Amino acid sequence: MSRSELLEQIYTIVSRIPEGRVTTYGRVAKMTEGATARMVGRAMAQLPDGHGLPWHRVVNASLKVTEHDGSVHQREQLRAEGVAFDARGRINRELLWP
Repeated sequence: MSRSELLEQIYTIVSRIPEGRVTTYGRVAKMTEGATARMVGRAMAQLPDGHGLPWHRVVNASLKVTEHDGSVHQREQLRAEGVAFDARGRINRELLWP
């Protein structure tokens, strides 16, 4: 499968994550035909401004927001959707999609 086909699969999956829910890079990868969690992370990082994809709903396997340039914004967007973080910065497992 080509890289562009994998990216299309990744973006399609991410577009389906409902508001107020999250999934992990690894879960997205498992729903594709060959992507890795790292590839999913890179795909999210390379999105152009104004894309509209809910990238903020993809978190790491520890159910935390991975630290990066947009992590503060990501947490703000998740909180705006009703996603709460515990004292360790983790998201409740009950919010995992699918």
